[in-house]
Amino acid sequence: MERYSYGMVGLGVMGRNLLYNIADNGFSIAGFDLDQEKVKELEEGAASGMKVRGTDTLEDFVSALEVPRKIILMVPAGKPVDAVLGNITPLLTEGDIVIDAGNSYFEDTNRRVADLASKKLHFMGMGVSGGEKGARTGPSIMPGGDPEAFKLLQPMLEAIAAKVDNEACTAYMGKGSAGNYVKMVHNGIEYAIMQLISEAYDLLKRGAGLNNDQLYQVFKEWNSGEMNSFLIEITRDIFTQKDTFTDNYLVDQILDKAGAKGTGKWTSEQAMEIGVSIPTIDIAVTSRILSAYKEERVQASEIYSEKEITKPEDTEQFIKEVGDALFLSTLISYAQGLSLLVKASEEYGFEIPLKDVVKIWRGGCIIRSVLLEKFYSAYTQDPNLSNILLDKEISELVKSKIKALRKTAGYAVANGISSLGIQTALGYFDAYTTKSLPVNLIQAQRDYFGAHTYQRIDREGVFHTSWQSSNN
Repeated sequence: MERYSYGMVGLGVMGRNLLYNIADNGFSIAGFDLDQEKVKELEEGAASGMKVRGTDTLEDFVSALEVPRKIILMVPAGKPVDAVLGNITPLLTEGDIVIDAGNSYFEDTNRRVADLASKKLHFMGMGVSGGEKGARTGPSIMPGGDPEAFKLLQPMLEAIAAKVDNEACTAYMGKGSAGNYVKMVHNGIEYAIMQLISEAYDLLKRGAGLNNDQLYQVFKEWNSGEMNSFLIEITRDIFTQKDTFTDNYLVDQILDKAGAKGTGKWTSEQAMEIGVSIPTIDIAVTSRILSAYKEERVQASEIYSEKEITKPEDTEQFIKEVGDALFLSTLISYAQGLSLLVKASEEYGFEIPLKDVVKIWRGGCIIRSVLLEKFYSAYTQDPNLSNILLDKEISELVKSKIKALRKTAGYAVANGISSLGIQTALGYFDAYTTKSLPVNLIQAQRDYFGAHTYQRIDREGVFHTSWQSSNN
């Protein structure tokens, strides 16, 4: 019986597209799904010359693979992954490799690594970004875990990944669950950038009064320069899409309630857990939650009346300022996410190579952007850079945009246009670049009511004071 080099468990759209991508690049691969219709669709959709086989029992699937088996799971995170592992591991033999390509929580991956290691099997967490299209034509791939197992997968991963300057957008992300962690932070940054773009859209629409045709032109121009990125590109295209039920543009028919999955929340929780400030990512998660209060927001808008908005005097200048503000707040969002990776790498012993992270994010993934080229240059010069804002070239770029960010945030506040993302990006920057913060007062308060102690600026040690009340 013919043996196949790789196996794919889960033949939904993402799994099937990634499987076809692997087969396109000359690797033989077998697929498994409990849904026989999906197995049938897999074989019927395979192009001529692909070495593809569909199976509908795990026994047939496992026996069809060459040893050591290399099995990719593309199933929903959580219990489904554990269910698959519970069923398939008794069929595997020593040295086989199982790769979870879903958005699994990194601690779940740690648990599974240990469990499979006890059975002398390799388990790896691997982030995949790029959506359905990326899976088919070239995603950004973030594998972590056993470096020896990675070496066996590396030729295939480099073949199927997106390419930038003929370099594959995949690299070893570090030990343990580093691959899942990097993908989680990628998604947190994605949340922040999407929030910032939506705020820029609101400012241009309600502030400057631009219609969808004009918004298309603005985003088209932005995408042709230093703001070139996947999310700006698709936002441009959204403004041209007409609704099939009405004569209106589709974007105007979509309800203003945003959904969310786990990765954004996980990113915020993790930052709190290990002590990293990522307020723009946090507020992006919070803003999606707030958007779900639709009925309450309608009531509140009636109670507090419609806000009066003053149109900017110079529309062209306003568009430029909003663009610069969006660029800089996006850069700050990346800085926050990358600083989380720096701390997490130390905390969990991941040994994440930041240079390779930004390198593989340049293509295939949702947050790909030409801005990442500057980050790649910065981390190439200093691989131990704790925050991208400390890089000299980046600092000059920030200085050239900060005035526009302040003006844009000020306009939004003055006119009652919600700009939580823009404001937190600015607030983070101002706090991060302030030599002395007013936290000395907070420390005094904590010591006053709870004897929590404090440190001093003029001598070493930890101190407590018996504070005196004025009795007024």
